[in-house]
Amino acid sequence: MRNLLNFLLKYNYWFLFLLLEVASFVLLFRFNHYQQSVFFSSANVVTGKVLDVSGGITSYFHLKSVNEDLLDRNMQLEQQINNLEKALMAYQVDSSQLSSIKNIPSTDYKLFKARVINNSLNQVDNYITLNKGAKDGIRPEMGVVDGNGVVGIVYETSSHYSVVISVLNSKSSISCKIVGSEYFGYLKWEHGDSQYAYLKDLPRHAEFNLGDTVVTSGYSTVFPEGIVVGTVDDMSDSNDGLSYLLKVKLATNFGKVSDVRVIAKTGQEEQKELEQKSTKQ
Repeated sequence: MRNLLNFLLKYNYWFLFLLLEVASFVLLFRFNHYQQSVFFSSANVVTGKVLDVSGGITSYFHLKSVNEDLLDRNMQLEQQINNLEKALMAYQVDSSQLSSIKNIPSTDYKLFKARVINNSLNQVDNYITLNKGAKDGIRPEMGVVDGNGVVGIVYETSSHYSVVISVLNSKSSISCKIVGSEYFGYLKWEHGDSQYAYLKDLPRHAEFNLGDTVVTSGYSTVFPEGIVVGTVDDMSDSNDGLSYLLKVKLATNFGKVSDVRVIAKTGQEEQKELEQKSTKQ
């Protein structure tokens, strides 16, 4: 206490000076309109910059929820477009004009949200782990997509997690076609670049051009027709010369896959059971 009193006594002139300075500024800005306007203008500028920085920081920490909302909205818009396509086809509009639209029919499929918690790119057989499982309604052989296109197919599930066979997997084989054509082939990945896969067994009489969009054919119980897979980047003949081998640039960036949707087809198990029964006969 004594040290505090000694400090105050030693520097009392400085404290008096500061007190008088504060009092003078208060009187100056309070009773002079020009100085008052300058003070408030400067204060508004400083406050605005502080709020701008604060808003930027807050927006950054809300990016994840914003991305989730955008992905949900994207899926909703695709479903609405699909419904519009069906309505137009009822009036005999040429469906080839609409075949480039990504669509997931809301009446035949359900969508489940999930997030990627583990991923690999450089193995011969790459897998993706999701944070949702059987308790969330996810089961094997459901399709997995993100906002850009096809990601893979659910392989195994536990109560709270799922393992997905990525498109970048030697076991992956997805029925695909080129927009505007009903001829289809099978998408296979060959170990190497994660940006490319190959569309095999496309008939020689199929017509296409470089840059055409490759989509799911719908000839399976996994993916509906029209989900984007990628674009035709290059072409060559198959080893036997009876079909085309197309190099496809994948739409999905597998190095950045994060938020995905799992597609559940209504009646999938019934269809599989019937098909398996018929093949055994």
